[in-house]
Amino acid sequence: MQKSTLLRVSGALLLVAGLAACESNGYGGSTLSPDAQRAAGGALAGAVVAKAIDGNVATGALIGAAGGALCDDAGVCQRRY
Repeated sequence: MQKSTLLRVSGALLLVAGLAACESNGYGGSTLSPDAQRAAGGALAGAVVAKAIDGNVATGALIGAAGGALCDDAGVCQRRY
């Protein structure tokens, strides 16, 4: 069971790393707002964790998206813009 969970998490991390290499425009910037980027990352992370612990993936994604979007407002992550 642990090997399966490790494979799932490794696969998800590889997918995230591959998507992070993509740029939206030619100048190195992104067309998404920083809050939207953090929300998308949080949703993905929440879904992966929920799937790894056999929880509800939709609920994990929702909680992760909310946490990602609001982390700078709560002072957890730093603003870089």
